[in-house]
Amino acid sequence: MTSGEAGETPGLDPAIDRVPLGESLGEPRWGRRSPGGREAGFGNDRGGPTYAALDLGTNNCRLLVARPAGDGFRVVDAFSRIVRLGEGISASGRLSEAAIDRSIEALEICRNKMRNRGVTRARLIATEACRAAENGAEFRARVSEKLGLALEVIDRETEAALAATSCTPLIDPEAEGVVLFDIGGGSSELVRLDRSPRCNRGPPLPRIRGWISLPHGVVTLAERHGGHNVTRDTYEAMVAEVAELIAPFAREYGQGLHGEGLHGVHMLGTSGTVTTIAGVHLDLKRYDRNRIDGCWLEAGDIDAVLERLVAMSYDERVASPCIGADRADLVLAGCAILEAIRRAFPCPRLRVADRGLREGMLVQMMREDGAWGEGGADGADGAEGGGQAALS
Repeated sequence: MTSGEAGETPGLDPAIDRVPLGESLGEPRWGRRSPGGREAGFGNDRGGPTYAALDLGTNNCRLLVARPAGDGFRVVDAFSRIVRLGEGISASGRLSEAAIDRSIEALEICRNKMRNRGVTRARLIATEACRAAENGAEFRARVSEKLGLALEVIDRETEAALAATSCTPLIDPEAEGVVLFDIGGGSSELVRLDRSPRCNRGPPLPRIRGWISLPHGVVTLAERHGGHNVTRDTYEAMVAEVAELIAPFAREYGQGLHGEGLHGVHMLGTSGTVTTIAGVHLDLKRYDRNRIDGCWLEAGDIDAVLERLVAMSYDERVASPCIGADRADLVLAGCAILEAIRRAFPCPRLRVADRGLREGMLVQMMREDGAWGEGGADGADGAEGGGQAALS
């Protein structure tokens, strides 16, 4: 990546203007839409709308608070914590009490941040862990009762659409199309995107040709195969398992618009796996989003990092500044999912996105509210409902 590439997509930078955690508490019922169309329980004395997007995944709890600015938005607060909500769910079918406690603690911090920032509209989503758990509804009821947060369990189609919405600004404008992937904790999504038309105002809208959701993420795959002592054979077994699931999608969408293979198509990845690989490639001593988001990796660069990671011991992965103890047992499962995707879609270049469902939610809410004026996409037929990508 050149020094200017990170600035090619203004307004989608959750690294800016982060502030310390506030302390005040309150009991508003956040996340429920009031009859007037706004979210109940919010107040903002700052004279303009403030939006919040919360993503409670199988592994992480993440929040962004932002306000519209120019043709994008300005992030004024953010939070991310590994909570492992889905830990053990593949064996027990239930969310454990320890995982619930960790998640509620993180959600309380998010609730406080939303209150302190005067959020006027929010969307609070939960993904695969809550979809799959027998006690998912019970957990959400506890969150509502204790914190006043109404979590919305989204389906996999919505996950794919939100990832596409957030990452579309990173598509190379000269590319014919993109294979987008989002490697999560409990599931992974692949989306085949065409080049987006110009948008008069606001971020560009995704044009989706097809999508698939895989029932494997870093947590579920690591629990199936083990994440601490991963041999080469174990790693290849994980790759093969995921590759079998990808094969039908690759047969249908592994060609360019004119059937000449993947010429002119690049990969676009969003997940902790791909940002970790970029950090290792850049030999970062600490994670730096400004260097990661939007950077390009060549196929040979990725090969070298994957070989390096597979050769590492668990302790060496813990000691890596781009991995650490929280991800050391999950990173090779993520690498295996990525490798299966790469073998199915052998694109020569991969662009890294440190953005995901939260940014997608913010773009959709702001577009629905007319934050960027009346201008839409010129000739865009790949989205409906004010930024909700249409999947088929």
